Amino acid sequence: MTTTTISTASLFLSPPLFTLKYSSSLFLNHSLLPYPSLKLKPLHSPLIPTRKPSFLFRVDDGDADAGGPDDYDMDEEEVEELDNKKDFDVEYDPLAASSAATASSATVDVDIAIIESKSFVSTQGWNSEMVVEYRINEEEFHKISLLDCDFFIRKPPDPDNDVYDFREMYVTPPDTDVYSIPKVLAPMPQKYIRCAMSDYGCYNVTEPPIDAPRDPLYKSEREVMKVFLTKHYRNRRLGDPEFVLDFEEIYVIDSKTKSITRAKVLVTVPGGRNRDRKSDLLVIRDNGNSFKIIHASERDDPTTVIEREEWVKTRQDMERHLRKLRDFSISNWF
Repeated sequence: MTTTTISTASLFLSPPLFTLKYSSSLFLNHSLLPYPSLKLKPLHSPLIPTRKPSFLFRVDDGDADAGGPDDYDMDEEEVEELDNKKDFDVEYDPLAASSAATASSATVDVDIAIIESKSFVSTQGWNSEMVVEYRINEEEFHKISLLDCDFFIRKPPDPDNDVYDFREMYVTPPDTDVYSIPKVLAPMPQKYIRCAMSDYGCYNVTEPPIDAPRDPLYKSEREVMKVFLTKHYRNRRLGDPEFVLDFEEIYVIDSKTKSITRAKVLVTVPGGRNRDRKSDLLVIRDNGNSFKIIHASERDDPTTVIEREEWVKTRQDMERHLRKLRDFSISNWF
């Protein structure tokens, strides 16, 4: 039996718009969102589950003696919290730094009223991977199914079904009820936020064995490696005329490490926090580890991206082959 992996990169906006094949970069453009024909109205009937909008990614792959009387020593928890805040601040490209510095405090989120559930249990500060001694009502949580685990995030009641409460989260092996505390690698929001969910994975295609001709020709399985939760800009609803996604705030759930973190995003678009985000284009590379925001006008043609990536890979493969045939490390064969 032969197992191969076919890489695809797709963006769906209910219904699908286009498909990119064999691309190692992902693009998401706000220019696709404002058209009325692409907007979804939430289902308000309590008997019919609300179908969430689909934003799907698919891919393969000072001086020490100058202290004053007010100085004090921070304990380890404060130092770690400060380091985390520095690590996960949005990074602006130097070319856009001047305009980013002029950003004012006008970008205020719309607060969502907090309605505490009777079963709410804050899991913040708990030891990661610790198994809890109780079961949860999964209907009160967003269940996010990945290849190696199921992730649960508290779901406050809302007609749009897109509000997340990161103060209570659990992780389990696939389709089990052994709940444990996930690894939290970055500061999480302390209030409700609206997010759009997209996944990052590949298709695993299995060919039938030669000696079993009556078996199905091919078996294709979807393997989700990561899930991205992208915040709605200013917590606006999907049906809002000014709705856009805030690519500067993305939370990444990893199947392999059973963890959640905040993506480090590089912004190369001028204008700072108050820029027009409808022209933002998010590029995701390096197996979902590299995030960069560029202007939509800088978007490369899919064929160009594929050719560039294939060229780099071909050179690397050829270099590895030629290295076996010579006694020096680097060649000038191009």
